[in-house]
Amino acid sequence: MLDLRWVVDNRERVLETLRQRGLDAEQIFAQGDPWDLDAERRRLLQRVEQLRHRQRVAGEEIARRGKAREDASELKAEMKGVADEIKELDVKLQDVQARLEQIMLLLPNVPAPSVPVGADASGNVEVRRVGEPKRFEFTPQAHWDLGPALGILDFDRAAKISGARFAVYSGAGARLERALIQFMLDLHTKERGYREMIPPYLVTGETLLGTGQLPKFEADLFKTRAGDKDLYLIPTAEVPLTALHRDEILEAGDLPRRYVAFTPCFRSEAGSYGKDVRGLIRQHQFHKVELVKLTTPETSAAELESMVSDAEEVLKRLGLPYRVVLLCTGDMGFWSAKTYDIEVWLPGQQLYREISSCSSCTDYQSRRSSIRYRPGPKDKPRFVHTLNGSGLAVGRTFIAVLENYQQPDGSVVIPEALRPYMDGVERITR
Repeated sequence: MLDLRWVVDNRERVLETLRQRGLDAEQIFAQGDPWDLDAERRRLLQRVEQLRHRQRVAGEEIARRGKAREDASELKAEMKGVADEIKELDVKLQDVQARLEQIMLLLPNVPAPSVPVGADASGNVEVRRVGEPKRFEFTPQAHWDLGPALGILDFDRAAKISGARFAVYSGAGARLERALIQFMLDLHTKERGYREMIPPYLVTGETLLGTGQLPKFEADLFKTRAGDKDLYLIPTAEVPLTALHRDEILEAGDLPRRYVAFTPCFRSEAGSYGKDVRGLIRQHQFHKVELVKLTTPETSAAELESMVSDAEEVLKRLGLPYRVVLLCTGDMGFWSAKTYDIEVWLPGQQLYREISSCSSCTDYQSRRSSIRYRPGPKDKPRFVHTLNGSGLAVGRTFIAVLENYQQPDGSVVIPEALRPYMDGVERITR
């Protein structure tokens, strides 16, 4: 959430942000013009304060007259009218504040100055490429053919169990998925300074409101009922990890906080409109190793760059070619101020596909979740900056290993970095 005072003082910057992101200002401002609403809110607050001051003064005068046995009936009648007016103003004030709050929840984060302006993915800027795509002496297969042929992926039985966009991993496939998870967690905890967490996979609406998924993206969430309250399956571990310190004030010496978690993730893919219906690219249920940082505003830019480096290290050790892309204003997430995508080369599809997205959310999520820190013992608390990134999406890493390490006979060589996690197995065969 943006700071209301900043929004009021920066009307043109807010409107420019909406234009850069390709968002419809009329739809966001359906509850009213936020600048007019704020002016009305302040007018109502001022009038209520004036009336309450009048009540206090009149109350003292009524008490004085009572002691002096003087008539105060006229003043009491006036105060009844004042009380009625305050009640009416309070109703109006609650309505204005509710409408203003709804608008504030729909305003996206402001892009950082270094973010390129663009309407869609065509406006993204490639930062670097690492590794050369392998040249095959045969036509490489896509994972949706390789996996079933090796007997390690079964999409048909998954569809029988749960419908489209699910998969069953079997035998060496399940083992490879588990090896990737363990490899990533060991790298991030033992070498990159992250603390491993196992968070809940079901969270409240309040938690999702704090990280920005609600109210805008409710259609992409799976919701269930637990007793008398709604709970949502997490779309990413970013949600519970960021919410760990909701409504807390941290000490500056405890920052940055770096967390990593492996979790299943659940998304309805409501906005995918039939894209990537084959294979593992866009599933309702998938695995991810997520990185989350809480840090100070002064260090958040450097922490974003190091997070990207942490995610890249996974691909480097697996020997997978990839590129890093800086997303433009029209392609990055609602709550992000700056995002780098890491895209891995998939030879079976002859393209780069996103395997990690690393974002700085500045104080957008921490303001919604009230996560603050105290710079010094007597300093006023400030909002932390939150960052998140995939380190990596496990299913997509599984795809990249299958497609990049496939052999002419249909087998798949296991990258050396993963072999200790597979009891030395060097190859998956038919």
